[in-house]
Amino acid sequence: MNKAPTPRGRFGPIQALRVLAFYGVFYGGSVVMLLLAVLPLALFPRGLRFVADGWSRWHRLCVRVLLGIRFVVEGQVPRAGVLVAAKHESFFEAIDMPTLIANPSVFAKAELMRLPVWGKMAARYGLIEVEREAGAKALRAMIAAGRRMTADGRVLVIFPEGTRVPHGSQPPMQAGFAGIYKLLGMPVVPLAVDSGPLYHRRWKRRGTITYRFGEVIPAGLARDDIEARVHAAINALNDGESD
Repeated sequence: MNKAPTPRGRFGPIQALRVLAFYGVFYGGSVVMLLLAVLPLALFPRGLRFVADGWSRWHRLCVRVLLGIRFVVEGQVPRAGVLVAAKHESFFEAIDMPTLIANPSVFAKAELMRLPVWGKMAARYGLIEVEREAGAKALRAMIAAGRRMTADGRVLVIFPEGTRVPHGSQPPMQAGFAGIYKLLGMPVVPLAVDSGPLYHRRWKRRGTITYRFGEVIPAGLARDDIEARVHAAINALNDGESD
């Protein structure tokens, strides 16, 4: 069942100041944390995880205190042994994922993994590069990486629609999702999120962002079945409003 549209605060001078403060405080702190991450990257790769997790928590704190955004989590947060298939409406959930889920390993676009410095740190942290056009070899590499992360106790996270989409839209699933699901042989936990109307804009709004974890979907389903079930579950918070 879809939830009722979330009330959103009016945008006025006070909220504008809060947004400007958010940009200055969060991104200023991010530069410091990026510099701090260089040492763990070179000398102690596992220490990078603590820096990344701290950056995610710093972001959550700035969003809550400076932007006035609250958070609601519905359902059971998964711990290990599953593939989380998540809606993607803004950068909020991408940055927030290590705060929401302990020790996640996220399937990320290849373009992000090739950014100077950041890409190398992301790979060390445990992000898995997605090469959409590279064929079977790239798919095998993704599956091998996913199995290594799972063996290390990590929760795998994928955005099956492929990229950020406007709130209220329900694009078809990317073709690669069903292949990853089949080859990993893991159950799926769908995750809906409605961050778009508040966060995916230059002048961010006050209000409430809801996460909703759906029921576990077993491994081994046919392509049409898994795609239909995941598609319905990750769009459970769509109220039909666009950004």
